[in-house]
Amino acid sequence: MIGAGARSARDNARSIAGTLRAWPARWPSRLLTETCHARSGGDRAACGVMINMGLIRRALVIRAPRIVGRVSSSPEKLAGALATTGYLADPGLATAGWLALRLGRPLFLEGDAGVGKTSFGLALAQAEGVPLIRLQCYEGLDAAQALYDWDFPRQILHLRTVEAVGGQRDPSAVEASLYDRRFLVARPLLRALEAAPCVLLIDEIDRADDEFEAYLLELLADWAVTIPELGRIAAAIPPIAVITSNRTREVHDALKRRCLYHWVEHPSPERELAILRVRAPEVTERVAAQITQATKRLRGMELVKPPGVAEAIDWALALAALGVEELNGEVAALTIGAVVKVREDAERVKELDWSA
Repeated sequence: MIGAGARSARDNARSIAGTLRAWPARWPSRLLTETCHARSGGDRAACGVMINMGLIRRALVIRAPRIVGRVSSSPEKLAGALATTGYLADPGLATAGWLALRLGRPLFLEGDAGVGKTSFGLALAQAEGVPLIRLQCYEGLDAAQALYDWDFPRQILHLRTVEAVGGQRDPSAVEASLYDRRFLVARPLLRALEAAPCVLLIDEIDRADDEFEAYLLELLADWAVTIPELGRIAAAIPPIAVITSNRTREVHDALKRRCLYHWVEHPSPERELAILRVRAPEVTERVAAQITQATKRLRGMELVKPPGVAEAIDWALALAALGVEELNGEVAALTIGAVVKVREDAERVKELDWSA
């Protein structure tokens, strides 16, 4: 005869198994145990039943696609969902993004500036219907700016309040109260752990230092962090991580090995024209076609900073704002700053026949 406690534990196990079907296969076993312990309310017997029944482990083996927001059933469906946000992904990028969702792996996007790497992360969050948390990398970035910090002014105010109240206070209790969760300032990485499911966009990782890369390796391995004063904080569902690099320096292989990698190329003239029609509908079909041909020529000139899709969109919007119906040398000379951002490059392209 099965007791009421065992039946309750079995029901809990079946419930949690349904939830965990979509979690990644690489989900750490210790996180599984911790979750079972939390869901059982600390009841060791119920926790044991949850694990030993094998329901959760079987659910992980035969899991459905990872359920994070509005899950797409195929790369083509993901490309369609991205298109509804105004982002036109090519088949390679759509497949890489879908596999990242399906396998629960970070997606590492590398390519020239302006090809749409950051925009992919923004569009993915919209398409999946989850929050976007962005960490902009820069030289000197450390854990205090990326993960968490303590709100020192509020801690001092709390300490002075305790002193003003007076009375006998246990010094250890006062010290412990200074490191309460309400004084912790969550930076993007910690916010992503606590807000998941979400898209975590780690933008321009190549601008950060090697030390931050090493720290990021540990986070990507377990999606958990240990704060000495508070203990271990783990993501209930790992975030959808999108890491971008403009390749201003080589990123360590150890970081790339933990990710799915995709090189983002400049789009073909046909796809760039389609992008302009979506992102700059005000521009005429003829001018949009001239812009795509002009940017293709500029990218073939080995400029210091070849224009990306972002510059092509800016140029189209500038010409539309001016009411231009034909791209010629005079108009190009007046608006070249929208597409070429280096003086030496601007000098080189002065003599081009923009109407060709």
